[in-house]
Amino acid sequence: MPNVTPGTIPMPAQVPPARPIRKDEIELAERGLYIESWLPERRSRRKPLLFLHGELAGSWLWERFLGYFAGRGWEGHALNLRNHYWSQTADPTTLSFETYTDDVLAAIDRFGENAVVVGHGMGGLLALKALERRRVAALVLLSSELPAGLRGPALPHELRQIPDVYGKELLGWATLPEKLQRDQRDLTLSDVLRIQHLLGQKPHESGHARRQMLRGIPVDREALESTPTLVVGAGLDRVVPESGSEQLAEWLSARYEPFGAHSHYGLVLGEHSHTQVADAVRAFVESHKL
Repeated sequence: MPNVTPGTIPMPAQVPPARPIRKDEIELAERGLYIESWLPERRSRRKPLLFLHGELAGSWLWERFLGYFAGRGWEGHALNLRNHYWSQTADPTTLSFETYTDDVLAAIDRFGENAVVVGHGMGGLLALKALERRRVAALVLLSSELPAGLRGPALPHELRQIPDVYGKELLGWATLPEKLQRDQRDLTLSDVLRIQHLLGQKPHESGHARRQMLRGIPVDREALESTPTLVVGAGLDRVVPESGSEQLAEWLSARYEPFGAHSHYGLVLGEHSHTQVADAVRAFVESHKL
């Protein structure tokens, strides 16, 4: 367990210089999907990492992780779901959780059973659902949304408040940057401003997919039993409480790593906070010789 207590973010230790990195892109034209790839300059036998973002996000969410892992010999591939960031635009009212799951399945098929899948927020739940139908080398869930049975029932008024297309206002990210930083102490003001900008100026997320998620997405736990899994929780998370991540790890019989001083986005995007989480993910992957 990382030695991180609430309210403290240790500064990263000195590490050897990262290896040279080159960037590439993959287009899954049949689904209009764009995958951003960061690759080590020299080929490696390490398994490819497939990163899955959550609501309103895109491959930009993973930029720090992509650099971290490519600099240490891993290929990193960050999927952009339909109508997100650089993928093909679509009418959000026609999209659903099933649409996004099919996007994830297409990406998994591109990299095969050797891939290590890493999901954040809704991306974690999409991974769980997709892996009912595919096998991969390992799974990492960072503050993953919870499947049916682990989340309380959605209240009717909560569902009615979700518009058919929503933006960062619904997630609480349209307020003053200074307030967001006070609530998420592991993020710098620069981190906050970048997240606010990249979450988008206009609503573009599927309200139907969010309502489905809140009602509860069933997941067949038995389909995941043979997949090595790491679950990471964040003590400052206002989206997925840390207790929910711990419950998910127990439900999956997975390894659990809590980070008490981290927020939802700080796990992956914090200038000073992402390194400890990436270190934990790397240790897990290396422990399985991936």
